[in-house]
Amino acid sequence: MPYLALVLFLPWFLLLGALFWLFPRQPRNAWRRRFDLFALLVAFVLSFAGMQWGYALGLADIGTGAIWKQVLATLVAYGAFLAAIFIAVVLRSWLLARQPKR
Repeated sequence: MPYLALVLFLPWFLLLGALFWLFPRQPRNAWRRRFDLFALLVAFVLSFAGMQWGYALGLADIGTGAIWKQVLATLVAYGAFLAAIFIAVVLRSWLLARQPKR
């Protein structure tokens, strides 16, 4: 079952996603909501793809124990999610700084 990583980390992904969505509080316009939603969707998709890849990589290595597939899938999924959120935070900060002040 390659989806154990998703089940284990879904509460943590929801918490990190909520923090990403809520902060900074201003500006909160339609552009910002679309950007945040797109970033969270990309982070989830990359995490899911990383989980699949990590599980497949664990399956390919016959010299490891049964739990290693799940551990590797979890690590890759978590790393992909964090990388996507980090890039989104940096990009959002840069784009918000370039917007004209009102």
